[in-house]
Formats: sequence, C-alpha cells, structure tokens
Amino acid sequence: MDIIKGNLREYGMIIALVAIAILFQVLTNGIFFRPGNIVNLVAQNGYILILAVGMMLVIITGKVDLSVGSLLAFTSALSGIFIINMNIPVPIAIIMVLLVGAMSGAWNGFWIAYMKVPFFVVTLGGMLVFRGLTMFVLDGRTISNFPPYFHNMAAGSIPDFIGGTGGYNITALVICLLASIVFIFIEWRGRVASKKYDADVVPMSFFIAKLVLIVGAINLFGYWFASSRGVPNILILLVTLIAIYSFVAKNTVMGRHIYATGGSEKAAELSGIKVKRVVFWVYVNMGVLAALAGMVFAARLNAATPRAEAGFELQAIAAAFIGGASPYGGVGKITGAIIGAMVMGVLNNGLSLLGVGADVQNVIIGMVLLAAVIFAVYTKAAKTSKQKA
Repeated sequence: MDIIKGNLREYGMIIALVAIAILFQVLTNGIFFRPGNIVNLVAQNGYILILAVGMMLVIITGKVDLSVGSLLAFTSALSGIFIINMNIPVPIAIIMVLLVGAMSGAWNGFWIAYMKVPFFVVTLGGMLVFRGLTMFVLDGRTISNFPPYFHNMAAGSIPDFIGGTGGYNITALVICLLASIVFIFIEWRGRVASKKYDADVVPMSFFIAKLVLIVGAINLFGYWFASSRGVPNILILLVTLIAIYSFVAKNTVMGRHIYATGGSEKAAELSGIKVKRVVFWVYVNMGVLAALAGMVFAARLNAATPRAEAGFELQAIAAAFIGGASPYGGVGKITGAIIGAMVMGVLNNGLSLLGVGADVQNVIIGMVLLAAVIFAVYTKAAKTSKQKA
C-alpha cells in the first residue's frame, strides 16, 4: 500500500475535483453538468492547461517562469499581426510564432542556466518586456477576425463524420470509446511491465476500481460532448500534449534528468548530468508552449488584444502547485498539473454560475493554493523526519 500513500496527494486532488464539481451541480440546480457548460469549461481553460504543462516541468527543476503570461499576450499579438495584417498563410504564421516563443524561452534559459542570474529576476524582467512589446506591436488596439480554420482551432469541434440521430454526435461517442480502450491497454501494459521488473504495483482490486472510474469519466464526457457540439478541437490538442509530455517525463533520459536536477543540482552534476543544458531546454520548451497557448487564446477570442496577459502566469503556477508540484523542486506530474488547472477552472466556472465576483473567486483560489503548498511542505517535513528516525 506504500504506492498508494506515495500518490495520496494526486488521488486526493482527483477526489477534491469530483467533490467540487458535484457541489456546484447541486448549488447551480443542475446547470453545471449541462453538456454546453462542460464544453465551455474545456474551451475556456485550454490555454491555462497548456501553460500548466510547461510550468510543471519548470517547477520540477526548482524554478519558476513569471514571464509566460506576458509572452502569451505577445505571441497572441504576433499571430494577429502575421495572419490578419500581413496575410501570411496560417501554417507559416504558426511556425513563426512558435519560433518566437522558442527564442524567448532561450533568452530566459541562457541567463538563468549559463549566466546564473536568479530566475526570479530574469523572468520578472521578461514579464515587463513582453508586456511592453505587446502594447507596442498592437499600438494599444485590438486585431480581430481570424480566418475560420484558425478560429476553429480553439473554438471548433470535430464534426460528426458518422452521422448521428436524435441530435447526438455519434463521432464523439466513438472517439471517447476508443480513448477508453487505449487507456485500458496502456494501464494494463504498464502494470505488466512493473510486475516484470518487481516494481511496486497497486492491488488488483484498486487497479480495477481505478480503470472503472476513469473509463466511466471518459465516456461521461463522451455523452456530454455528443449532446453538445462534439469533441472540442482544443481537447484533442491537450490530450496529445499530455500524452507526449507524460511519456517524456516518465520514460526518457531527459525526463529523469529534469527530476534529478530539481532534486539536487549538485548531486545531478556529480552524476554526469548536464544541468545547465537541462534548465536551458526546459525554458525553451516553456517558451514554445506559451506561444502555443497565445495562439489558442487568440483563436478562441477571434482577436489579438493588448490586455491578454492578466494573471495567466499566476494561474499556471498555481495549477502546478495545486496539482502536486513541490516548492522545493524534483516532484510533480504532468497529469497533476492538468488536475490542478481543472480544479481552478471548475472553481472559476462554478462560482461564476453562482454570480460570485472575481474578487471572491481569487480569494478562494488563493486559499486552495495555500492549502496545497502547506500540505506539500508538511508531507516533505514528515517524510524527512521519518527517514532520519
């Protein structure tokens, strides 16, 4: 049962997420779980989820990036300028914006990793620079009306290729059913591999219960999507990112180096890990994901606005900490960042449905973040004292 205790915080946040959602379903008299609201919940938080994936890796290395919100706004503005004002083809514009994000991340990574400038100073400076550049390139104005296929990247859904009846999108049901099968296959294969190498695995009863609950959740979302506009395009992008980054973090040398760097930079260096290179590329990756989030944000609004950066970096940081990241580095999962972001998204959505103002929403989310960090600090202290004993 040690493996369950080791993942207690992650399981606890999943339970908390479900409990919060059920609470809002009751308080809103059934509005929260309406298919249209669930689809909007996914679309509204897409760019925060993307930022949270990159931020989790940054925090695992023991650092933070305060510039991502302003970089999101800057790349969002560039996407509007390239696509709307300059009429650059969308695929080329997307590559150009991603390259700008990579170069911006490389700038942060260079000063932090190789010049040893404190990450707080570098990324705080980047936040101010990108915020100013956003106002400069847009000249304080909003650029709107992207091409439909760019707008649909964040606002559209997968059409019903099968042809549903009675108002249901059968394609959405099929996609979620296939996702369930793939999930079961991956989980079973991972369990078999773990047992083969004598690694700890959860009891079979717990494993089956986990599969039933998650598969049930996937197909419940399938029902919601089928009853609404179908599977959102942004969800396909998010699932792809989660799968790729989870694989990298768990099963690659780069992933192990990231965790080792966050655990102890000196120990990692003595082990032969090129710590500077690891930190540099983590920030480059963060820049690319911030650029991607910027384009998703612009596509959803169908506009590039100079007021796009407000607090997004703080939401991404909060998502990572709520989702299980340690303030000391070396701990965290990509799925945890997604859970943390969804906790905040559900809180924002549910409180908005109840007519609660943004000021009270910030207070509640701030208290949730504080509780998550206190829990992380407490559990680390308890674990350390137990090891000493």
